[in-house]
Amino acid sequence: MAYKTLEDCLLDLEKNNHLIRITEEVDPYLEMAAIQLRMYEAKGPAILFENVKRSPLSTLKGSPFRAASNIFGTLERSKFIFRDTFHLVQQLIELKQNPMKGLQHPFKNIQAGLAAINALPLKNPTSKPVLYQEINIADLPLIHHWPMDGGAFVTLPQVYTEDIDAPGIMKSNLGMYRVQLTGNKYELNKEIGLHYQLHRGIGIHQTKANRKGLPLRVSCFVGGPPAHSLAAVMPLPEGISEMTFAGALAGRRFRYTYQDGFAISTDADFVITGEIYPNENKPEGPFGDHLGYYSLQHPFPLMRVHKVYAKKNAIWPFTVVGRPPQEDTSFGELIHELAGGAIATEIPGVKEVHAVDAAGVHPLLLAIGSERYTPYLPTKAPAELLTIANHILGTGQLSLAKFLFITADDTNKLTTHNIQAFFEYIFERIDLTRNIHFHTNTTIDTLDYSGTSINSGSKVVFAAYGEKRRELARTVPAAFKELQSFENPQIVMPGVIALQTKKFVSYEVTHQEMDRLSEQLTNSVEIETIAQIIVCDDSSFVAHQLSNYLWATYTRCNPSHDIYGVNSFTSNKHWGCKGPFVIDARIKPHHAPPVEKVPEIEKRIDRLFNKGGSLYGVI
Repeated sequence: MAYKTLEDCLLDLEKNNHLIRITEEVDPYLEMAAIQLRMYEAKGPAILFENVKRSPLSTLKGSPFRAASNIFGTLERSKFIFRDTFHLVQQLIELKQNPMKGLQHPFKNIQAGLAAINALPLKNPTSKPVLYQEINIADLPLIHHWPMDGGAFVTLPQVYTEDIDAPGIMKSNLGMYRVQLTGNKYELNKEIGLHYQLHRGIGIHQTKANRKGLPLRVSCFVGGPPAHSLAAVMPLPEGISEMTFAGALAGRRFRYTYQDGFAISTDADFVITGEIYPNENKPEGPFGDHLGYYSLQHPFPLMRVHKVYAKKNAIWPFTVVGRPPQEDTSFGELIHELAGGAIATEIPGVKEVHAVDAAGVHPLLLAIGSERYTPYLPTKAPAELLTIANHILGTGQLSLAKFLFITADDTNKLTTHNIQAFFEYIFERIDLTRNIHFHTNTTIDTLDYSGTSINSGSKVVFAAYGEKRRELARTVPAAFKELQSFENPQIVMPGVIALQTKKFVSYEVTHQEMDRLSEQLTNSVEIETIAQIIVCDDSSFVAHQLSNYLWATYTRCNPSHDIYGVNSFTSNKHWGCKGPFVIDARIKPHHAPPVEKVPEIEKRIDRLFNKGGSLYGVI
């Protein structure tokens, strides 16, 4: 449906049993987030909070604003929201990638062409509901998600900036970057914090403005048609504007105007406008983030607030970010369905790339590519795959990855989305003496604290191709039951074993520990059936389910520092091992703490789920 407003969408969801209202007063400090987490985990409906406890800082005399969450909580609901435009947008993206298809099948694609009319932004519409009232930051629903968070954050923002050298909406950027509203050293109502990486669209705009010594004008839209939120996170093909995508997906042109020189999304529920001045930073964070840990406090750009607008009866949408899966998992699934084929067009030779959600998305990539160089090599071995791997690690958000496992499948039966089967295929075939390739002293995700410092760490590529080299153990080999200093061996999946040992002390001590492990296993024939060893704090936890293995292993490891090998060697600057490779996935002192639920808050929200509460019997 072509929703004009967020409320239109929520009413439609309610009509179709996809939404529940909470009428009791709920505290934005931890309670609302805890309710959202519980509802998402149960695959429950979207939530409309009708009675948000007022902030004592608010200057408004009327009722506080309502809030909504879990709107995109399931893929089914997300596709329902966009049911009338989903396939048309898929066609538009496909036509952008392959224009000849439109010429070859003009009548088949005529609807997509008509849908493209909605992609044209509409300036200065007659109705501008978001300009109904001016408010303060303190009047917003100041939702505090996790106990250690530095303050209240916007978790579903649409942050708009323009290129100072090429102003205008068609060259603009709309991104979903973290926005801190309160706390730390921010002056209430006058300053907020933005968290983003300089290679992102807004960072490029800021760099250009900085060079001219000018402030960057920023508009933060919140709410509006759901398509606008999705547009802010969508990795669009080059040349497609987020605003045109938003209009096409919404089935309604993106409406905007300018107020005091700032772009305003007139259909938004709220708009915060302000400026970022060169070299003005303040500490931002901590914040419970998508890796399942807190991102810590660091200097990030300060935004001086100009004005804050809200429409009449505005609704504040939010989500909760934490250890996956969370609501952003459903975002990812939706994006994959919309534009899953785009990566194959952008990177020649790639058939699939899967950013693994359970590992926090950015740390771990699984890929299938082509291998056409092999006929010219003496034996089947990764060759073209290594070229493709370098291309993947140099492409957009994929460049944030730390681990890339890549193979080619001549049978066309393998998929990266059957994660365990994919790993088994890799581990059966990989030559550990030849095909582990490191990239050291490079960039990783700002939110990943496994590296040597913020933004700094390493990457590793595991490439496999050819015939099976080993049968993978499905039970714990006897040699692992006799180890000294390493306990509780557990099979995680065929060919992968988890061992627990003492807490991490230092890298110097770890080198000694790993040498002892290698010495104990080197002469064992049984280790030929094991490809990977995970050294961890709790091997029962790691082996309990696949998601635990993916999360603990790949978020707690800096490849250059935390990968070892049984009978390892270095030859002409190439590192390999003749036995299994070892990942030290223990928690280190420099890691950020994990986000954890608060038992007291969990008990407090039970009142809503008990008999007589708004959520009784819902999940």
